[in-house]
Amino acid sequence: MAATVILEPAGRCSWDEPANIVVRGLAPVQKVTLRSSLRDEKGTLFQAHARYCADRGGELDLTRAPALGGSFAGLEPMGLIWALEPEKPFWRLVKRDVQTPFAVELEVLEGHEPEPQKVLGRAVHERYFLRPGVRREPVRAGRLRATLFLPPGPGPFPGVVDISEVGAGLPEYRASLLAGKGFAVMALAYYNYEDLPKSIEILHLEYFEEAVNYLLNRPEVKGPGLGLLGISKGGDLCLSMASFLKGITAATIINGCVANIGGVLQYKDETLPPLSINRNRIKVTEDGLVDIVDVLNCPLEGPDQKSFIPVERAECTFLFLVGLDDHNWKSEFYANEASNRLQAHGKEKPQIVFYPGAGHCIEPPYFPMCRASMHSLLGSPVIWGGEPRAHAVAQVDAWNQLRTFFHKHLGDKENPMPQQH
Repeated sequence: MAATVILEPAGRCSWDEPANIVVRGLAPVQKVTLRSSLRDEKGTLFQAHARYCADRGGELDLTRAPALGGSFAGLEPMGLIWALEPEKPFWRLVKRDVQTPFAVELEVLEGHEPEPQKVLGRAVHERYFLRPGVRREPVRAGRLRATLFLPPGPGPFPGVVDISEVGAGLPEYRASLLAGKGFAVMALAYYNYEDLPKSIEILHLEYFEEAVNYLLNRPEVKGPGLGLLGISKGGDLCLSMASFLKGITAATIINGCVANIGGVLQYKDETLPPLSINRNRIKVTEDGLVDIVDVLNCPLEGPDQKSFIPVERAECTFLFLVGLDDHNWKSEFYANEASNRLQAHGKEKPQIVFYPGAGHCIEPPYFPMCRASMHSLLGSPVIWGGEPRAHAVAQVDAWNQLRTFFHKHLGDKENPMPQQH
């Protein structure tokens, strides 16, 4: 018996969009195992599987049928994507070239045995990162090393600068997906890329100011201010930009620190030293992985207070997205302290969204949770925290939250402001 795998939308969709998977042509109440597999651009295989029973009509619809075990259980229509796990230990799924899609192979296998063999049907599901019409433009202006993504049409569009964690070079996947939602998004590299500094030992905020001014001067970008989107080290850089620079209207900080991290930050005649660390507080988990959650010193005490970013100077609105099981550092504490400092100086209380069970690496929707991977500054694998299902739920919500927030404060695509001539 041949089973047919039907995907809705058919064939391909954007990585951040859900897809409905239906299997037809099965026997009534037939037991099957569904398996998904994906190879990243380095050739590493990611796989997930789940056991199911067809309905009385021989159909299996993942929006209605709960998984009975495997990589996940329960009603999880997108589980075969977010539960993908790498064959290689400490490997994280990232998209290096956004101009090509990821191809997910779906297989329907007979039975529920530990290793079902017989393939009843298969399909390939393409998930792309560049929506049709989104333009990708490398930026090499002055010192800037960046990539700009522009939605279809003339604009002007709300502008966002996207800044990643350390070690990432110039990842474009989040920026490209966000541009598909109506934003002009510039993914900005800040070290260890082309001719940029090789380390974050000393970073100059003037470089980031150049990025803000460049984006605001683009005719496709709607002013008067920009949005900032930063995760991890990118989060504290966005807090510093919001605190020192003009032209920032809204900033979303994903698991960021309220102090300057990793190296010295300079702007004109001001210097923020890095928050100091105590390596004696490194812990090792039962399975031999490094847990660094307690390594940073407290930015409220002693000389470390000098590393606290002066967020009270910021003129923008903030959104903090916080994984409560972040094992990179204490994101919940930092978001609350940023809120305390802002309110103590008469500023509006920022919006903070807490995600129980979510770890450090909160990505766009359906990226598999990375439990542990190499830390580029430490040079050893560290755990990032998170429980896969809760983390997957958090990623979908965080993506909706940040888009709603930027549309509210930068201008809404559904109700474009009339253009001034």
